[in-house]
Amino acid sequence: MTVSDLDLGCPVDGWNPPPFPERASMEGQYCALTPLDPKAHAETLFNAFAKDAENIDWAYLPYGPFDSLSALTTWLEGVANENDPLFFTVMDRQEGPAGVTSYLRISPANGSIEVGHIHFSPQLQRTPAATEAMYLMMKQAFALGYRRYEWKCNALNKRSRRAALRLGLSYEGIFRQATVAKGRNRDTAWYATIDLEWPKLQTAFEAWLDPANFDASGEQRASLSDLTAPILMSAD
Repeated sequence: MTVSDLDLGCPVDGWNPPPFPERASMEGQYCALTPLDPKAHAETLFNAFAKDAENIDWAYLPYGPFDSLSALTTWLEGVANENDPLFFTVMDRQEGPAGVTSYLRISPANGSIEVGHIHFSPQLQRTPAATEAMYLMMKQAFALGYRRYEWKCNALNKRSRRAALRLGLSYEGIFRQATVAKGRNRDTAWYATIDLEWPKLQTAFEAWLDPANFDASGEQRASLSDLTAPILMSAD
């Protein structure tokens, strides 16, 4: 056997690493993503996060909850100027600052980028603005030329795992004993989508986000899960 007899994978012809994401706003119809600014956003974010009285939304994150404005501000100031993770504030068109999200594990050389550090206030969750925020992050990554868009979460975090599938990210497996978070073992579930799937995903997102997809009471006519399910890679 020689090297020529081996399957070495398909060539990536004309590959040029994409640029690093800019610290710049992304505009949507229901929300905007703006670079995290602790001075401008901390107080409103703190009040929005406080509506999660039981701190359920912090449970699977490696930090938080923050029991005072000063504690949250200190954390926000610590991450706001980082390039990886690169944090954004989710600006709900009606409510103002209502959540944070970031790009991380940014690898232009491999064309891989992850979305994470997602923390949405209760008022933002399960709204078109929340979905649009994730759409804007994904859209920007593929527009820059990334090949792979990842989502990772604690394998016990059922809400995050359902969200990944709803957003059209395919399940790729479990990394056992991946980290220790808050003194506990964390197995990490991996999800991803790739550039070849993005055109169909973009069509699904835009169909779901279309105002015509919502009736007079704001109820969806077609679910995003139904629109993205045919795009998901088989788990087999």
